Amino acid sequence: MLRTLCRTGGALLKFSQGTKPRLTQLSQGTTPRLWVTPAQQRWASSLPMNTLVLFVPQQEAWVVERMGRFHRILVPGLNFLIPFLDKIRYVQSLKEIVIDVPEQSAVSLDNVTLQIDGVLYLRILDPFKASYGVEDPEYAVTQLAQTTMRSELGKLTLDKVFRERECLNSNIVHSINQASDDWGIRCLRYEIKDIHVPPRVKESMQMQVEAERKKRATVLESEGTRESAINVAEGHKQAQILASEGQREEQINRAFGEANAVLAKAEAKAKAIRLLSLALTEQNGNAAASLSVAEQYVSAFSNLAKESNTILLPSNSGDISSMVTQAMSIYGTLAKQNPMKVESASSGNPNSAAEGSAPQQ
Repeated sequence: MLRTLCRTGGALLKFSQGTKPRLTQLSQGTTPRLWVTPAQQRWASSLPMNTLVLFVPQQEAWVVERMGRFHRILVPGLNFLIPFLDKIRYVQSLKEIVIDVPEQSAVSLDNVTLQIDGVLYLRILDPFKASYGVEDPEYAVTQLAQTTMRSELGKLTLDKVFRERECLNSNIVHSINQASDDWGIRCLRYEIKDIHVPPRVKESMQMQVEAERKKRATVLESEGTRESAINVAEGHKQAQILASEGQREEQINRAFGEANAVLAKAEAKAKAIRLLSLALTEQNGNAAASLSVAEQYVSAFSNLAKESNTILLPSNSGDISSMVTQAMSIYGTLAKQNPMKVESASSGNPNSAAEGSAPQQ
């Protein structure tokens, strides 16, 4: 007998769930109704009959009333009810529900009218509150999402609506959850699908984007010109520094070379004078000196009129022998005075020593 009743109840339940459409939450009745826009038709079967033995599907909660008063909630699996006294009043789905929020108009903080639609994800946590807290919880949450979206968009400008999309979604979810706690529904997330702006506003936004890109390009070009000018100036600076260092090194090297040349000339002249003095002390040295002086006189006399038109000539410029004789006499006089000074310095004369030491004091 029990087996027959179970089979009969299961067949009736299957027939009632498979043949007639129903809402997620319905009052008693068999006529289906639409709770959202025609673009999204979500139907549910009619309420199951009390057949003493009932099999509740997974992720569903059946609210049972006994004599018109809430009795209990049937859990998935095998359940027993008293005929005529117990009645299944509501059927709630515990799955995550997706609701398409229809497109609506909203005004932003800068007085721009926007057309926005979204998707709402929610779940029934408490079947008792969802059944007795509000007449149609899903419809109520949908309307609450629309009004909350309008109020949140009124706090933002048009530019911030696009930049702070995630923040806007989280604010809408928080506002919905604060109001839906008494309904036994939890809003999981809200996503904005499309944001439609007026055509004129879209054109102005495109012009703004183009102007921003041109500004960015101009700024980058100016920065490139500045960097180029800086690099050129740095190059000129380094070139001048290197050129000055090169000139300094050149002057130092030139001065060092001139100093070495002067020293070399002085050493060569001193060596030549020593050799000349040695040559003059030899036999016939005076005759050689006379010959050298005569040659120099002739050479200097031949170049008198080459550098200037003004010429100073001695009275006896044509008498070469007298000029040579005069030069040799001057040389002989100097030669006689130098040996006397050398002998007096070497003899140890105290007067000469005193005279020589006087300048030192």
